[in-house]
Amino acid sequence: MTSRYAFLFSLACALSAHATPAKTLDIYFIDVEGGQSTLLVTPQGESLLIDTDYDGGDARDAKRIFAAASDAGVKQIDYLLITHFHEDHDGGVPELAQLIPIRTFIDHGSVLYDMDKNSTETMAAFDAYTAVRARERHLEPKPGDRLPLKEVEATVVSSAEATLKTPLKQGGGNNAACNESSSVETYPFENPRSTGVVVQFGKFRFLDVGDLSGQPLMNLACPRDMIGPVDVYLVTHHGSGDVVYPATFAAFKPRVAMMNNGAKNGGALTMYQYLHQVPSLKAVWQLHRSNAAGDQNFAAENIANLDDSTGHWIKLSANEDGSFRILNGRTGIWTNYKAR
Repeated sequence: MTSRYAFLFSLACALSAHATPAKTLDIYFIDVEGGQSTLLVTPQGESLLIDTDYDGGDARDAKRIFAAASDAGVKQIDYLLITHFHEDHDGGVPELAQLIPIRTFIDHGSVLYDMDKNSTETMAAFDAYTAVRARERHLEPKPGDRLPLKEVEATVVSSAEATLKTPLKQGGGNNAACNESSSVETYPFENPRSTGVVVQFGKFRFLDVGDLSGQPLMNLACPRDMIGPVDVYLVTHHGSGDVVYPATFAAFKPRVAMMNNGAKNGGALTMYQYLHQVPSLKAVWQLHRSNAAGDQNFAAENIANLDDSTGHWIKLSANEDGSFRILNGRTGIWTNYKAR
């Protein structure tokens, strides 16, 4: 090799070694033992936290959220979205607010139905949450509204039992998996009122609808698909048996299903049996091994916690081209997924 070519080769290697790493949207699925807490961090460090789980008295879940935020380099929660007012989603807010500033609160306002208003646990958590919320900015977006994040499109698809009236641009087609009526029972409490969002970063799409169930969930899929294909779907209501609706999976066509179940909370056998049959799925990831699912649990390498003795997260890093990779916090191993 001549000296000139040797110099150019050395220069290319040096530039490669010091190249700026690709900017990613990072999503932490935090183990809160079967509630929900999901932290999204944009390439420039803007943060959206979806739910906080319980107030356990020992700040266990708040500490786990804070650890994920610290890993991501986040100094404050720019936006906290509370999907609905059950204590496994809003209960940890007072403890978390003592560990890290929360700047903007997003939710659907208040508890509506008597079923929850007569629940001591629900109302105690709601009152504690609203006391913290009152100190900062508060937003109540409607379906179709965009959250004020700068680098990603975060579109509200459901809230307070209302859902999108106009399909997103990726949706709109008739769903052949719908039956004639496409109607299901809706119970009068907070789950069907969940505020759900589709988050899009370039070609990558992530769907989180909290514990949405009943007719509002079905309305996103039938008779028309209002959402369109997503790369990752955080299965609603922790993968419980009351949301095993094939029409929703036919509409969303997730490549990866994420289960925020605990060992004893969510993760129903019927859901796991169905997930093994979903044609679009390349993988299912679980925060916990489900006791109820038995041998229908997915492979151990896709489970962050095999029992209740650990609290590992699952981390996803998405690229603008639609490719992404997933880290099992327990094993330290990344799995890569190509763009759709």
